[in-house]
Amino acid sequence: MPPERVTAAASPNTRSSTWRATGLIVVSASGFGAIPILTTIATRSGGSLLNILSWRYLMGTVLLALLAGTTASLRAPLRRLAPVFVFAGGAQALIAFVSLSALAYLPAASLSFLFYTYPAWVAVLATVRGTERLTGPRAAALGLALAGIWVMVGGPRVGSLPPVGVALALVSAMAYALYIPMIGHYQEQMSESIAAVYSALGAGVILLAIDVLTHRATLALHPQTWMAIGAMALWSTAIAFIAFLRGLRVLGPVRTAIVSTVEPFWTALLGTWVLRQPLTPTTLGGGVLIAAAVILLQWRRAAE
Repeated sequence: MPPERVTAAASPNTRSSTWRATGLIVVSASGFGAIPILTTIATRSGGSLLNILSWRYLMGTVLLALLAGTTASLRAPLRRLAPVFVFAGGAQALIAFVSLSALAYLPAASLSFLFYTYPAWVAVLATVRGTERLTGPRAAALGLALAGIWVMVGGPRVGSLPPVGVALALVSAMAYALYIPMIGHYQEQMSESIAAVYSALGAGVILLAIDVLTHRATLALHPQTWMAIGAMALWSTAIAFIAFLRGLRVLGPVRTAIVSTVEPFWTALLGTWVLRQPLTPTTLGGGVLIAAAVILLQWRRAAE
């Protein structure tokens, strides 16, 4: 996106649009934040991670296509669709698989903190590329958001963690930081529906191909596993993707990344409700800091 112009005051319509976009990103974060919970439920029922991710994305593709309304709305020149399928789909597959693979080396708290360095990478990349300005309020909001995550999951002493696990977590964070502006670029050339459908399809096909090559692909899954996969396909893929892309179009990569840091708070809330995990004071404190970051970000944006 081009650098934003500073105006004396934002119009009511602009403020309303910004708040709606922020709400959409929060909705998408709630869907993405449910993935660890639903994945836990699915794997407890005997599903393999690769199999779960494959069917989640492929089922999600069908649901996204249904949400698009008509087949005509999904048509675009092949030269535009191919990069979305290959690069955006490949990035999604990489992020999902690599981040969850890091759990073999890291505790969940350490992985969460390392992965959620991605807003900082987004801000740095956007500043280096000159596509957005890292203003004082944005830097303050970013600091609050990262502080909230630090309080929520506990800042790990990186030097004491296995290097392989740290590398996997940071690669997934950097891949996500690259994915956000990349999908934003693609959706400038096509609708959110097309970008979401073909990126999800690309991820599903890539993961299923790997699953087939490793001889683990199967439809013989426990009903509870299928229910969890279906929930991920609907909520964490179809609804979350559309909400994310529509919010991204208005907010841009930096603000989208900062607002998306509410995701671990949603994960904590769902963990308490579904898995009966305790909601600790540190989780609540981190959530307050993240909420403060979102409020600061929007209040300062309205004043620009």
